[in-house]
Amino acid sequence: MGSMYKDDQDDWMTVCLKYLLFVFNFLFWMGGGAVMGVGVWTLIDKGDYLSLLASSTFAVSAYILILAGGLVMVTSFLGCCAVIREQRSCLSVYFSCLLLIFLIELVAGVLAYVYHQRLSEELKQHLNQTMTENYAQRGKESITLAVDMLHQDFKCCGSNSSLDWRHSAYVASPEAERRVVPDSCCKTITPRCGQRDHPSNIYKVEGGCITKLEHFLADHLLIIGAVGIGVACLQVCGMIFTCCLHRRIKLDPY
Repeated sequence: MGSMYKDDQDDWMTVCLKYLLFVFNFLFWMGGGAVMGVGVWTLIDKGDYLSLLASSTFAVSAYILILAGGLVMVTSFLGCCAVIREQRSCLSVYFSCLLLIFLIELVAGVLAYVYHQRLSEELKQHLNQTMTENYAQRGKESITLAVDMLHQDFKCCGSNSSLDWRHSAYVASPEAERRVVPDSCCKTITPRCGQRDHPSNIYKVEGGCITKLEHFLADHLLIIGAVGIGVACLQVCGMIFTCCLHRRIKLDPY
């Protein structure tokens, strides 16, 4: 009688673990979609600004999240199959996949956090030089487009101020046609509107574009780090459930 009760109790606990893993895999699948979505959103939304950055850490973090999100969605499906089949080998593979994705997302989160700490210094060292030396130059079309978008999207002009453009290669070139700032600095863009740098004509923002861009990228990095670490913590629960179910199946003599 006691043996039958113990068997029934073990069966009940195994069924509970299976249902918990099913629920986890559903949440895991949704989390994978969220992780991939954040990665894609990071690259698409203002992705042109990446050409203004000196390092590729920001883009690498986003690509890692996209990879991890895709793996999460596939792994959650495999997890459901492993639970249904109740095979220790399938559960072991599933656990290994969870561990791998956990490490990938942890790396993405740490990269985002580390880069967030040195983002301000990197922008101060490189942004002004990148803008003034490469704007409207041959072969630098992506930077030119990024600078124009930066001016218009954030309603700013120049890295620190509009005065930065006085020493730029563009203003010194014949193509500038006596412009003192690019036309994209103008509140209302018209041909050669950059010939006047009066506050009524162009954007003049305290701190310049560098402050606006820093806040924008910092917000994105915080989201990347939070999503990556958040889903990684969710996976710890999945690994615990998987280990428990693996142990239950292993103890079953049949």
